[in-house]
Amino acid sequence: MRGESPHQHDIHPDVCDALDNHQPVVALESTIISHGMPYPRNVETAMQVEETVRANGATPATIAILNGRLKIGLAESELEYLGRTGTEVTKTSRRDIPFIVSQERDGATTVAATILIAGMVGIRVMATGGIGGVHRGVEATMDISADLDELARNTMAVVCAGIKSVLDVGRTLEYLETVGVPVVGFKTDTVPAFYARDSEFPVDYRVDDASAVAAALQAKASLGIDGAILVTNPVPKEHALESSEINRLIDEALSAMNERGITGKDTTPYLLARIAEQSGGKSLDANIALVVNNARVASEIASAYCAASEHSRD
Repeated sequence: MRGESPHQHDIHPDVCDALDNHQPVVALESTIISHGMPYPRNVETAMQVEETVRANGATPATIAILNGRLKIGLAESELEYLGRTGTEVTKTSRRDIPFIVSQERDGATTVAATILIAGMVGIRVMATGGIGGVHRGVEATMDISADLDELARNTMAVVCAGIKSVLDVGRTLEYLETVGVPVVGFKTDTVPAFYARDSEFPVDYRVDDASAVAAALQAKASLGIDGAILVTNPVPKEHALESSEINRLIDEALSAMNERGITGKDTTPYLLARIAEQSGGKSLDANIALVVNNARVASEIASAYCAASEHSRD
């Protein structure tokens, strides 16, 4: 059985059963719970996202590290714990995992860490809000998210609402092109801008159904080509913000962040919280709506991928 392992990971029974029976599974990150939203909306959102995955025919696998154990799939009590403890839990990327495990600490996994851990057990689809990327002012700071290199390493479909709009979207797309990660638009011709539905940047490929993503992912795996497919899915229209409004809020938040000397992995959580405050909660509502929407699309892709894989085995 997959559920217990001497290699510091535990798989939730529902996830274990789904993997053993070649059923669709969707990996979910946990930093959005501990560092991305205030309590209790973070826990409510985590549960809503998991329920969305189930309602669309897949099994949710929220990933975190608890007491030094890699957890693939969490109980409701564990989701509640991450939400209540919030930023007391370490924001955990690839570089942090050995120390969180060896010191038997708790960690909320970023996109990079979630991709890495999900890949260890054969999960091929993940949903998140927005991915990290190249930060604005990178020429001075060299601040580039580990999400990008992890996307280049692991064969997986990652569904998001684009690159977080507080980042340098153009440079992030250039980086993804360099490391061979295709940026796909799900029913869109331009890369969504997280809170906004579109941007000035075209996608590499447009797809209009989940089966097209599943077919490309299967081809990638069969050819032995490493790296993810980044599926960008626009925020639902009713929750989208105007580009001019969100750009004004971002500029204000960046100025406030620089004045406070906030750097490194604290920047994105600060900016998202500041924008939520300045927008009167509209950006938080958009964030929740887009994560739920991404979970739905990821579930459809996971189901299509399992169906295609089953057909290829017959």
